[in-house]
Order: sequence, then structure tokens, then C-alpha cells
Amino acid sequence: MNDAADKMKHQGEELGGKAKEAAGKLTGNERLEAEGNADQVKANLKQAGDDVKDAVGL
Repeated sequence: MNDAADKMKHQGEELGGKAKEAAGKLTGNERLEAEGNADQVKANLKQAGDDVKDAVGL
């Protein structure tokens, strides 16, 4: 996968996590809310890796 596709995928994962977290809050489902938060954290870590690759020039 190319860099642009990776970045878009990771942003999509973050948005999915936000939606899952919001659904959990709306329904009072703490597990779903926590899963959404975890998905966002993973996506943010992947985005940070993308930023490092860009800075290094890989």
C-alpha cells in the first residue's frame, strides 16, 4: 500500500473509533465506548508512525 492510502486508512480507523465511542456513550454501553477509544489510540499511533516515516523520508 502506498503512503497516501495508509494515511487515509488510518484516518478512517480513527473516525470509526470515534463513531464507536459515540455510539457507546449514546447507548450507555461502556464496553463499546472503551473499544472506540482504544481504536482511536491505535489509529493515532499508526498516524504517528506515518509522520515519522515522512520525516525520515522512507
